[in-house]
This record gives sequence, C-alpha cells and structure tokens, in this order.
Amino acid sequence: MAGRILSGSADLKLAESRIVSLSFNYMRSLFPLVLTSVIFTMQTFPQTHVEIAEIWDREHVSNKFPSNTRHSDLIRYLEGLKKLGINVREVGRSYAGREIFQVEWGRGPLRVFMWSQMHGDEPTATPALIDMFTILQNNRDKEWVKQIEETMTIRAVPMLNPDGAELFIRRNLQGIDINRDAVDLKTPEGRLLKHLRDEWEPEIGFNLHNQNYLTAAGRTDRQAAISLLVVFGDAAKTVTDGQERNRRLASVMTSALSQFIPGYIARYGDEWTPTAFGDNFSAWGTATILVETGGLHGNDEMYLVRLNFVAFIAALRALADGSEKTFSPINYDMLPNNASGRLMHFIFRNATVIDRSKPDSPVSADIGINLERRREEFPAPGYIRRMGDLSAVTGLTEYDASGYHVTGRMQPVGVGNFGDLLFYKKDRKINWEAEYLEEEFPPDAIFSLGNWFRGGDVLKKLR
Repeated sequence: MAGRILSGSADLKLAESRIVSLSFNYMRSLFPLVLTSVIFTMQTFPQTHVEIAEIWDREHVSNKFPSNTRHSDLIRYLEGLKKLGINVREVGRSYAGREIFQVEWGRGPLRVFMWSQMHGDEPTATPALIDMFTILQNNRDKEWVKQIEETMTIRAVPMLNPDGAELFIRRNLQGIDINRDAVDLKTPEGRLLKHLRDEWEPEIGFNLHNQNYLTAAGRTDRQAAISLLVVFGDAAKTVTDGQERNRRLASVMTSALSQFIPGYIARYGDEWTPTAFGDNFSAWGTATILVETGGLHGNDEMYLVRLNFVAFIAALRALADGSEKTFSPINYDMLPNNASGRLMHFIFRNATVIDRSKPDSPVSADIGINLERRREEFPAPGYIRRMGDLSAVTGLTEYDASGYHVTGRMQPVGVGNFGDLLFYKKDRKINWEAEYLEEEFPPDAIFSLGNWFRGGDVLKKLR
C-alpha cells in the first residue's frame, strides 16, 4: 500500500471505505457498457428463441410421437396445411406406390430446400416441418414472419421414404439406402430428390436425419441431442461462399439451441461420402446443412421436435433479417465432434453373475444393456452389449448391483443375449438348477424390455 501503514480500527475502516468507493466508481463507469451488453443479449438471443419455443408450445399441430407417425398421419397433417392455404402437391411415388409430397411457402427470391425421413426410421424432423409451415402461415401478420415470407421461398419434402416410414426401417423397399443412391439413382425416391433439386436449383439445403440415441457430444457423458454439419462438396473440403454462409447459419442454430440444451450439441463427422445426397447437393451447387437429431434422456420425442423447430426458425430468421452475415462461425467451429462407444442405456455395476449351468463359478462384472430402436408405441428389446469392467463407459441409467446375484431370465447373462435379468439378494439360498427358477424362487427384482417388472426400488440407483 502506498504511503504510511494504517493502524487501528479507524485507519482500517478508512481504507475499506476508499476501496469500496473506488470499486463503486469503477463499476459505475462500466455500467453503460454492461447494461448495453445485457440488453443486446436479451434482445438478440434468449428472449427471441425462448419466445419462438413458446409459440411452438401453444400452436404446434403435430400430435403423435414422430416414431409412431405413418404415411396416413402425414397425409392428415398435409390436409391441415392445405386448409390453411399452403401449397402442397404430390411430386412423385415411392417404390411401393405411396405418394411423396412437396410443401411450398413464401414468395422471396432466396430458394431454401429441406427434406426429411429419407431413412424411414429417422422421423423427428417430419412433424417439425409440419409445425414450422403451420406456425409461419398462422403468424403472417408478425413482422419477422413477413420478412421470411418476402425474402425466401421454402420447399420441403417431408417423408421422402414413406415405405421405410411405414415399416420403421432405414432403407426403401428395394433394400437400398436412399442416402447412398445419389450417383446410381436406382431408387425412385432418389431420382425424385435429384429431380426436385435440379429443376429448382436451391441455394441452401437442409438434410434432416436422426442419429444413434447413444451418440455423445465429444468425450463426455452427455448425449448429442442435435448434431450439425456444414457439408462439403468434395473430398478436398473446398470452402465456397455457400459453405461460409452455412457455417454462420450453423452458428446461429447452435446459439439458439444452446438456450435449451447447452453442452448437448455436437458436430457430425465430415468425411467425404461420394454417393451421399448431402455431399452431392453441395457439389451440385446447393450448399447443405446436415441436422442429426439424437437423444436427450429424460425428455420425450416431442421435446426433440420442439428443438428442431427452434433451430429451423432461427436459421430462417437470420437469413431473412440479414443477421447471419454478422455472426461469427465460432459457435459452430467450437462444437465437440460426435463420439460413439461412451454411452449405454443401462449399466448394472458390480453384479455377481450366475451361470445356471455352472452355479459354483460366479463372475463379478458390470453389465451394460442397450435398447433397440423401436416405435414409441412398442416395447424396445434390450440386449447385453458389454460386460466386465465398464468404468470407462457411462450408463444413461445406472444401478448398484453389488448386493445381488444376477442371472438371465431367458438366456444366460452374456454379450449378445437378451438383457432380461433376475436379481436375488446374496443372503438367499437359491437352487440355481431348478427347472422353473422364477416360480420356485421368486426373484427380488425383474428387469425386462428396459423396465422393472418387479422390485424397481430395491437396487440403489446411481444415476
């Protein structure tokens, strides 16, 4: 401290007073800058994106879980769009003869093309598109909607693969992955998609998919609820003006989504795939953004529809009002890469596994179970995918099984077998060779099809 050394309580109080005074004056000098920053942030980001999400809460028309949505449900949704005066027309047929539709909205010069569900079991974006068009049409009196309508024309193909959607499978009925048919064009769905692009030559494409529920956002235990990718048009990853704009748009979408799922957004792998439609759209002149919806444990499918809607509207608004030009791509560039193999649906820690054919040779192991992808309306079978020391892996749900003997309900506990498990407290006397084990020795807990059928509260839940 400059000057004399203060002593006594009076001097100490004087020093404290001076420090407080200096701090207050310094903060007061900064206050206009801080206040301006806060106001700008509120007006530019949280307020608008939250309000857009709240509009979806009030006005969305999608009323079925995406995975339960069939072609007939899509037709019902599209009839609703037609009643609102939106241009909906059949543009082609699937391999099995199901109608494929295109929706058009807006009258501006910028051409934006969106397509969803080219993989039949990747449905989240389909109802999000329906909600997007419905809400835009119903809010045409709002200035931000007028801007979008006058700036661009949006065309979208919801459910490019209606045959796959009907069966909830990835491929079309020829057994071909439509997203690997951009060159050969052996599928009617792929030929149609290329025709729609070539006849209109849109500047921007949005390729809408779902990824594995267990994809992680980088080397973390967080799911990648949404992953984005600005798609290159060649193996050399040549950056065009369209890609630069899309990097800024992806940054806009990242900022919007971060209001709801911070830390759960990632970047999809950018390996060049010469037969894929997204890569070729970019090569043909339609710079494309890939949107991959993953999972978000504890939230249902409709919450992910809501996130898609927010991301779409954020991108369209930024294009319409020109704000995307002011955005730095850093939010997108800094996203962690997608990672796999780090997450499982369920892990039972420190189980003592009993093989009923060799009951005298118990094995201590963690048991990791993953569920198969199914429609929401059907129970999803679980399979044991890993066993042993799983300390490097995280379960979305984990239990402490250290106080239990564990045996298989229908098959032995082993990798590749059903994840249906019987739990017995270790202090019980069990004849493991009993022909009707479950009836003769009722288990303390039964885990099957990803649910507890008995004793769901007896094992300690770790997460």
